[in-house]
Amino acid sequence: MSGLKQNSKRPRLACEITVDRVIAARASDKGQRLEVFTSRRLSEGALAPGLAAPNVMDGKALRSAISGALGAVGGNSKDVIVILPDAAIRVLLLDFETLPAKPQETDPVIRFRLKKSLPFDVDQASVSYEVRRNNGTVQAVAAVSPRSVIEEYEAAFRDVGYSPGVVLPSTVAALGMVDAEKPTLLVKVDPGNIMIVAAEKHELRLVRTLENPRGAAVSAAELAEGVLPSIVFFEDTFGGRIEQIYVGGVASMETIAPLLHEQTGAQVQELGPSLSSEQDLSGENIEPAMMAGIAGALLG
Repeated sequence: MSGLKQNSKRPRLACEITVDRVIAARASDKGQRLEVFTSRRLSEGALAPGLAAPNVMDGKALRSAISGALGAVGGNSKDVIVILPDAAIRVLLLDFETLPAKPQETDPVIRFRLKKSLPFDVDQASVSYEVRRNNGTVQAVAAVSPRSVIEEYEAAFRDVGYSPGVVLPSTVAALGMVDAEKPTLLVKVDPGNIMIVAAEKHELRLVRTLENPRGAAVSAAELAEGVLPSIVFFEDTFGGRIEQIYVGGVASMETIAPLLHEQTGAQVQELGPSLSSEQDLSGENIEPAMMAGIAGALLG
C-alpha cells in the first residue's frame, strides 16, 4: 500500500473500486480537471470489502470491470491510482511524545502502537503513514490493512496490465477535494461504514469509523445522530466550531443538509466535483458524489 501523500508526478489515471462498481477517470496533462470518466457495474456479491481476506469473491468479474473501465479512459497510460473501499483499510491518528526521524526506526514503533487498536496481525499488514511534527507534538496519520487484502486488489490490476502505484482508501482520496483551512467535517457513507473526518488548517484532527448496517438507506436522523458526538468532541477538544460539513454517499441530501445545518450552524454541502455529460463515457449518468474519491486523488 503506497503512501498517504501523493507527489507532483502522480498518475493521470485513477480507478475506484466500490461494492457494486468500478469507476475510472483520466485527468488532464497538468492535473487541473477530469477529462473523461466511466464505470462498470459489478454483480451482487462480487466484492465483500472488509479487513479479512478474501474481499474479491468473483475475481473474473472484477478484472473484467477494471479492464473495461480503464481501457475506455486510459489510452496508453498504465500507472494508476487505486482507490479502495474504506471498509478494507483502517485509518487512524496516532499521537506520540517522540518518534524516531529515520523511517527504518519509525515503522516498528508505529506498528507496535497499532497492535493495540486493530483486530488483525499488524506484522502481516501493509502500513502507510505520514508523520507531522508541530510545536513539539508528533502525530502520525496511518492507513493499515492486512497485506493479503491489499494484494488481492493489486493483483487484479496487474493481471490486466496496469500498475497500482498509489493505493488509497476512499475517504483519504476524497479529502483532496476539501478546502479545510477552517474547521471542517467530512462525512462519507458507504454500505458498511460511515467515515467521519475533522480537519482544520489542512491538518487532520479526528478520524472515526462507525458501522453502518443500514447502508445507503441510512436516514438523515440516524446519520445526524452518529455525526453529532464527533462534532461535540472536536469543539470541546480544539476549542472551535465546525464551520463547514461535506457529505458524500447519501441520496437524501435534501433532508440531511437542513438537519445538520439546524443542529450545528455549519454550511452543509454535497461532496463531489462538477461534471458534464461530455466527460461521462458510461452512458448511465454517474452522480458527482460517486466521483469524490477519484477527483480528490487526481486533482487534489
